[in-house]
Amino acid sequence: MRDSVSSWLSQSHASYELYPCHSVIMKITVAVLVLACFTTLDTVSFAQMNDKKSPQKLESAVFGGGCFWCLDAQFKLINGVKSVLSGYAGGTTNNPTYEQVCSETTGHAEVIQVEFDPTVVSYEELLGKFFRAHDPTTLDRQGPDVGTSYRSIILYKDENQKAIAEKVKAEAQKLWPDPIVTEIAPLRTFYKAEDYHQDYFAKNPDQGYCRVVVAPKVKKFEKLLHEQKQ
Repeated sequence: MRDSVSSWLSQSHASYELYPCHSVIMKITVAVLVLACFTTLDTVSFAQMNDKKSPQKLESAVFGGGCFWCLDAQFKLINGVKSVLSGYAGGTTNNPTYEQVCSETTGHAEVIQVEFDPTVVSYEELLGKFFRAHDPTTLDRQGPDVGTSYRSIILYKDENQKAIAEKVKAEAQKLWPDPIVTEIAPLRTFYKAEDYHQDYFAKNPDQGYCRVVVAPKVKKFEKLLHEQKQ
């Protein structure tokens, strides 16, 4: 648009000489056109800036409660959860493998890392659901899975998450007749599990463990989420 105005100005130069009486009118017209040009450009730029709003910042939560195949499938049902990764945390071995974690020598637990939109679901709400997604009263065990790698654990990334975890744990105790044994510890490193563990239930719904253990827990959790919407 700026080039077209410049071309129009050069073409109109001769008309100023031929018709001097019109020079004032022509100058006013040019000024109005130039002003309209820049106003339009500014308006477009402003509109483009508004269209390119920065995406909502996601937050993350890490916790474990038994086999991560279960929690992975359960938490993907929650509105506001953007992604779930299965992995290991809470131990001392760097870059542990599944076999090492199962050997109970790494100190790591099977956990999930949940990325969520805090404007849709809060960290506190996620923890409230976490205490309903598994049995937090059984030490180093969830159903048929026994060992420290299956312990109930919340790994906080800062003091705010720690305070919320302690608060929700205390409130959740009202729901359970036995003492809650969930560990609350600082998150040092989350190690993503092997690729074949990711989305395991979704990819292997007919696998024996998935049919007998995961599917009933997912169905029960789905019912809970439905009831909470009522």
